[in-house]
Amino acid sequence: MFSNHASDEERLDALFQAYRGACPTPEGSANFMPELWAKIEARQRFTFSFSRMARTVATAAVALSIALGVYVSMPHHVKTTRYYSQSYLEALSDANSLDTPDIVGPVRLDLSEPGR
Repeated sequence: MFSNHASDEERLDALFQAYRGACPTPEGSANFMPELWAKIEARQRFTFSFSRMARTVATAAVALSIALGVYVSMPHHVKTTRYYSQSYLEALSDANSLDTPDIVGPVRLDLSEPGR
């Protein structure tokens, strides 16, 4: 059993040696990294540009949300205190004044006379 195990190891060593001979280790030059990045950037596709555009839109949406939040929270100099100082009954009486025309009032349907 040990002799068979030794022959397997020898065959594996021979296989690794043949692999090293077939695929030599490349030497790294001074331009290795710039050339590698140039190859990577050349292979970028639509998905990369789409994801970059999606990140840009998301950033713009967050910035716009913050800007709108700040704008809404700032006090304005328009006199709107009149509307908030009224009570509920005062607001209802202003909305339904006596000068309101009849077309805005309720509709009445008289079903007592069928011919008319």
